[in-house]
Amino acid sequence: MLTGIQVALIGGDARQLEVILKCSELDASVCLIGFDNLQNQFSGITKAELVPEALVSMDAIILPAVGTDEQGTVESLFSSKELQLEDEHIAALPKHARVFTGMAKPYLRNLCAKHQISLVELFDRDDVAIYNSIPTAEGAIMMAIQNTDITIHGSNSMVLGFGRTGITLARTLQGMGAKVRMGVNKPEYFARAVEMNLNPFYSKELISHVSQVDYLFNTIPSMIVTAQVIANLPHRALIIDLASKPGGTDFRYAERRGVKALLAPGLPGIVAPKTAGRIIADTLTRIVMEDAEMRRNVE
Repeated sequence: MLTGIQVALIGGDARQLEVILKCSELDASVCLIGFDNLQNQFSGITKAELVPEALVSMDAIILPAVGTDEQGTVESLFSSKELQLEDEHIAALPKHARVFTGMAKPYLRNLCAKHQISLVELFDRDDVAIYNSIPTAEGAIMMAIQNTDITIHGSNSMVLGFGRTGITLARTLQGMGAKVRMGVNKPEYFARAVEMNLNPFYSKELISHVSQVDYLFNTIPSMIVTAQVIANLPHRALIIDLASKPGGTDFRYAERRGVKALLAPGLPGIVAPKTAGRIIADTLTRIVMEDAEMRRNVE
């Protein structure tokens, strides 16, 4: 339980509703900042403005999936007011407090480091990333179906990147009857992909493997689907880039050549916000409970 723990949520989207619900169920004291237009009524929850005084007793600050931009702006689906996280807000936090977000820009990292406040980037955790790979894969396949006139079954599908998202996506495509090829960059990944029957190749040889591709899914956050690669793709091919912005695709050249290319980061929060919210909620409440238990043992 989180009895006696004070939590503030600052901004966010539909995923935060699951976090609010979980914290409330665990008996935390929850303060909402940047939720002026929220219609859902949660019992025992307060609202506040983003001022230092509202944060002085908080044990945890929960920010959106992308905590802030490089100027400190926090996005909120539930407020028309601009939220600006500044030095004075982090300075007001108790030293034991933690700031939670999905991924942090340098602005937020520097702010927390300056005031020696622990910053937890949830999307860096293997458990969160693996769970999130499920709605990401489903969302990518949904986009593929919506943007082509062929089935996944029997298609020539290519996945670039043997990370957590890449593996889940490749296995899901394979389960749907696609002929899957996997772009990898290490011998151990090549061996594992062979064991999984994913027909691997080394990504440095990508140009020579794309001539028959129907679907090309990229998870690598650096320029890999270059103009040279796109020039060798069939015009019918669809590129779905799942890497964080700006992706790993030359979108300008794809448009010029008439190859459809879609940048689709952050799919869990778009296609399955309830599931994505539960993943975040379960993980961060477990961390907060562990912290509270540790502090109690020390005291």
